[in-house]
Amino acid sequence: MQDFWPSSGFKQLRRTPRGWLQPTDDYLRLFLARPELALVPESCEAERALHAALAAAPSKPVAPAELQALQDADARDNYAHFLRFRDGLLAAGTLEAYYLRLFPRDGSGRVDIPPLFIDLMVQAMLRSLLDDCTDAYEVRAAEMLFRPQRISTEGGRVLSGDLAVLDMLHETGGVGDFGRFLAEAGAPVPAIELRVLAEDNAAAYWQETEEAEGAGGRRFLLDLTHEINNELGHGLVLTVVRAHSGLKALAAVLQKWIAHLLGVAVTVRPVQKVDDEAWRWHVGLDAGATALLNDLYEGREVEPARLQRLVSLFRLEFADPREMRADVAGKPVYLGMTMDAGGVLRLKPQNLLVNLPLTDAAS
Repeated sequence: MQDFWPSSGFKQLRRTPRGWLQPTDDYLRLFLARPELALVPESCEAERALHAALAAAPSKPVAPAELQALQDADARDNYAHFLRFRDGLLAAGTLEAYYLRLFPRDGSGRVDIPPLFIDLMVQAMLRSLLDDCTDAYEVRAAEMLFRPQRISTEGGRVLSGDLAVLDMLHETGGVGDFGRFLAEAGAPVPAIELRVLAEDNAAAYWQETEEAEGAGGRRFLLDLTHEINNELGHGLVLTVVRAHSGLKALAAVLQKWIAHLLGVAVTVRPVQKVDDEAWRWHVGLDAGATALLNDLYEGREVEPARLQRLVSLFRLEFADPREMRADVAGKPVYLGMTMDAGGVLRLKPQNLLVNLPLTDAAS
């Protein structure tokens, strides 16, 4: 099996018999090594003492006075965020239980930790879900659930690239501070080749994901190409045209995500269109898609420019309709994902957990 996403912390977690992930001291230590908490030359003695104490015993209680003793306000905030995350995670017992507590189906949740911690949990859970995966397309598609993407059109193809990596490459040519220095000096910046994931380079994707996760595997673009027609029912007509579709891979990841966290079997597939008299339920995979699908469902006029931000539609069906609410049992659930006006796509995988029409017993 491929050892992808080494920074996910998967190897520092323990699986329960249910397959959920229990935190360990070694997993918590990974956070202490992150730039947000790592010591710097300017760190005061109180911060150094706190960091050393947590490194030795990551689950130790920390008194408010220990936090207040830190001279740097940003450091105090960062440690406070980490401790709130740590305490919530330890109280829940597993990453999955904590994640579901943050996003309960009754809408009573209150997210009191930064998005970074949520993304890191999603990455670890997906790494576990895909542990035996040999499909590079699925692994690359799964990155979309915890890494914002930049959507671009090249030669008629819709391509998804890692936002942070693309922005870094644009600024530095992929050679870090040296590339930034060259750019500021007006000197040519070395070009770094981005590759669209394909059968003939999938082996290189695996290798670079293992060896240099940030600068390697995430330089691969995922092809999300559709044929786009003008036949508008409740939405765009979208047809997958490639045998190895990034959209099909993403659909497979979403199926596994729902089954793992909700225990519900579903099928998800890209669809040609949403022109369905039985359309009774939809879920936006991001904030923009939720608003767009709401407007289309209600028959409100939508500006063409906003429609063009729709990257994909999906059709989700329950394997057992009895797990659905009685008023929509047996009906498909339509999913949508959109980019913003700047071409950025930020998926919210928690939307599927909160907004699917489950019965009380299923949820």
